[in-house]
Amino acid sequence: MSKFDDRIKRELEQHTDVDVHELKDDIWNEINEELFEGSRTTMKRKKRWIPAILIAAAALVLAFTLQTDPGLALIKGIKDMFVPEKEIIQSIEGQDEPTEVHLNEGKDSEYIIYVDESRYKMIKGEDSDVITTIEPLPEKYPEVSMEIKQYPTDKPETLVKELEEKLKVDFPDLREVETVSEPVEGFWLHGLTESTWDGKVIDVYVISNGKDGSFVITENYFLEAAEGHGARFYHMLQSFEIIE
Repeated sequence: MSKFDDRIKRELEQHTDVDVHELKDDIWNEINEELFEGSRTTMKRKKRWIPAILIAAAALVLAFTLQTDPGLALIKGIKDMFVPEKEIIQSIEGQDEPTEVHLNEGKDSEYIIYVDESRYKMIKGEDSDVITTIEPLPEKYPEVSMEIKQYPTDKPETLVKELEEKLKVDFPDLREVETVSEPVEGFWLHGLTESTWDGKVIDVYVISNGKDGSFVITENYFLEAAEGHGARFYHMLQSFEIIE
């Protein structure tokens, strides 16, 4: 191990809280192996997403001088990225609301997202994952869900045009497609069936998967729930991170 590598290791250890949670220990072990001892040849499937992030994190760490403010901020950012649970402040109906969110791993370890598990659950399917209310809503309420699906071979620019045409069937007044940077960076399609309390609302985000494909995130709720479920979906989606 070079003196520089040793220095990086010491800095990371000094700025990493120990015994906070098992996941943090796992992450540090992975960092240690990636940086100083080489990659494992076998790995538990549940943690398969870690190395991809760690490689990027290691590269970033090496790009900074760790005694500088940016270097220390980077370390804190990496630590915050992996905490299994944390509290966020989200604005719900004009009020700041402290909310505990939990780290969830998406289908085939393709992404991570923090979920408000006091209200929602993630259901993993063969083709996509769905975040929905813990208990089903009464029949009078329209669907409330956020589906996350990857299209490995469809580029966002192509996919968004196809989705726009399909959505216009059920949402004739679909807004013009917008390019957004929040809650994710990509294309945004927004539609409303009618201006009644139970009018169906749809938000679709189409983003690059970092390769040749896309992720499509589809949020369904109703007009009266825009500042409730709609706002909570928005905040959860801000934590969405692609892993592979």
